[in-house]
Amino acid sequence: MEAPSTSAPRQPAQVPPPVTPGLRGLLTLAVGVVVIAALYFGREVFIPLVLAILLSFVLAPVVNLLRRIHFGRAPSVIVAVLLALGVILGIGAVIGTQVASLAGNLPQYQATVQQKVSGLQEGILGRANALLQRINHQVHDASQKAAASGTTAAAPSGGETPKAQLVRVQEPDPSPLTLAHNILGPVVEPLTTVGIVLVVVIFLLMQREDLRNRLIRLFGSSDLHRTTVAMDDAASRLGTYFLAQLGMNAAFGVLIGLGLWFIGVPSPILWGVFAALMRFVPYIGAFIAALFPLALAAAVDPGWSMVVWTAALFLIAEPLFGHVIEPLLYGHSTGLSPFAVIVSTLFWGFLWGPIGLILATPFTVCLVVLGRHVESLEFFDVLLGDRPPLTPVENFYQRMLAGDPDEARDIGEAMLKERSLSSYYDEVALKGLQLAANDYARGVVTPAQLENIKTSCQGLVEDFEGRPDAEPPGDGKARGHSDVPTLAEQAHPKNEAVPGQAPPVEERPPAWRGEAPVLCIAGRGPLDEAAASILAQLLRKHGLGARVTPHEAVARGRIRDLDLSGVAMICISYLDITGSPAHLRYLLERLRRRAPDTPILVGLWPVGERVLSDAALGRELGADVYVSSLRGGVEACLKAVREAPREPAAAA
Repeated sequence: MEAPSTSAPRQPAQVPPPVTPGLRGLLTLAVGVVVIAALYFGREVFIPLVLAILLSFVLAPVVNLLRRIHFGRAPSVIVAVLLALGVILGIGAVIGTQVASLAGNLPQYQATVQQKVSGLQEGILGRANALLQRINHQVHDASQKAAASGTTAAAPSGGETPKAQLVRVQEPDPSPLTLAHNILGPVVEPLTTVGIVLVVVIFLLMQREDLRNRLIRLFGSSDLHRTTVAMDDAASRLGTYFLAQLGMNAAFGVLIGLGLWFIGVPSPILWGVFAALMRFVPYIGAFIAALFPLALAAAVDPGWSMVVWTAALFLIAEPLFGHVIEPLLYGHSTGLSPFAVIVSTLFWGFLWGPIGLILATPFTVCLVVLGRHVESLEFFDVLLGDRPPLTPVENFYQRMLAGDPDEARDIGEAMLKERSLSSYYDEVALKGLQLAANDYARGVVTPAQLENIKTSCQGLVEDFEGRPDAEPPGDGKARGHSDVPTLAEQAHPKNEAVPGQAPPVEERPPAWRGEAPVLCIAGRGPLDEAAASILAQLLRKHGLGARVTPHEAVARGRIRDLDLSGVAMICISYLDITGSPAHLRYLLERLRRRAPDTPILVGLWPVGERVLSDAALGRELGADVYVSSLRGGVEACLKAVREAPREPAAAA
């Protein structure tokens, strides 16, 4: 094994600087352009396929229910598809009947509209229109006079002006084939699309497990766990979203239909179905659906009361469903930011028209799920998801760097609602301090900024002085699909609180009965004293008094003055031992000479230090215990006080 003194110096972990996109980035951009072009030009193929996939998500629970009551797979799928076909044909028949009824009453509606327009023309609009017409006539007369005075001299002196010839273009009579195409085309095309969709749905439902296994084999055989979690997350989230949205939109359509029927607007079933469909378009769908009933109400009622009641119905129903009922029933579980919803709606609406507006949110949910589980697609989750763009560690470091401990405390308070204080310190605070130490080592952080970080961190530790290190209440509650951690969050898992407390003072060995039996010594790094302060606070929360000593107090010329009275254990904190651990070995030698019988713990907070896994190197350095987390340090101290030898009994 290579001796510690001769090992090559190891540079501290650094945050890599941004690089210019290379060939791989350009290739990714080219693939994205090709995919978008394929989606646009191949929409006739992709739209039925996507509709079939979405319909399979809706019908999957029905198939599972039928199979639980001892239907076979094939009968369950056929019954579910026939049920969907019946609903689609029923809705189509109702819409056709309602449209035919509206078409028959169009002359009456036209007369009412003309009467209202005439009434408006007699009022302020009429006077404004007359004024505009008078101004227009004056401008027209002036222009005609100017044109006549300029063209009198240029008039032809002789000959007659040729008369214009009337030309009429007469198209040939359409052939029977053209007539059939013009009449049957608008009917056959939707029926063909419905047929294709249903056939694809049957195959998807019949071979659902086989398709899932094939996708896993193609894209995730090297990491079955992550691929399975991603697919289950996508399927469960999309299934929940579609069923919830379908139920909510259907209820919205029923409410609108009943309200319009009560108000007296013709064809209320048509407008209820239209409102339910348009509500799949986020934000503006319900208000677009209100335009046609409003126009019809204006055409039916000679007055304006029906228009007012119709507008009030939509203005009350949409906020009620969108801001009260939906959050109570299933919350905002799509995991999308409002910006992502708007951008995706514009994008898919441009690509696929009205169908794209309805499919925009489901497609974006799929991209966010992929970004949450596939590292190369993580930018989708960052751009489109509703999670904070920075990780908790980055947020902590950024606020400390800015000298803003108040916002850092707000973020910490939010995290402490679902994790213990020791978990927050271990997984967020220490890792944020490591980022700061690394940046200072490579010259990015100035001394003034470093002082800001020290002061802010000390203030944050003081703010949490009164908070116990315990699991927050209600931590075991069930989590929804939006709580699936991102790739960045998976790197910072939540640990449990340190269990137990130190024994009461009277039950401890004599060496541990002092006011501060643990001495926390800071390493020689710029922020090691902050880490030592955090460890001392956690020890106090578990019943062990502790005090912090800076690294200068254990230097060669000053260690003889170190106050070790009442100290039963020494804990040394290092954010990074920066290469060769020789200086740590010399520090331990000096401490051994001053306190030969006192156990020494070394906390090397960055996981992966060689001494943590090399027992021989650990013995060579001379410490009794090595830990890589604050939790481990507190547990080691609690174990030491419980296992320390008691005072021997007096001789008889």
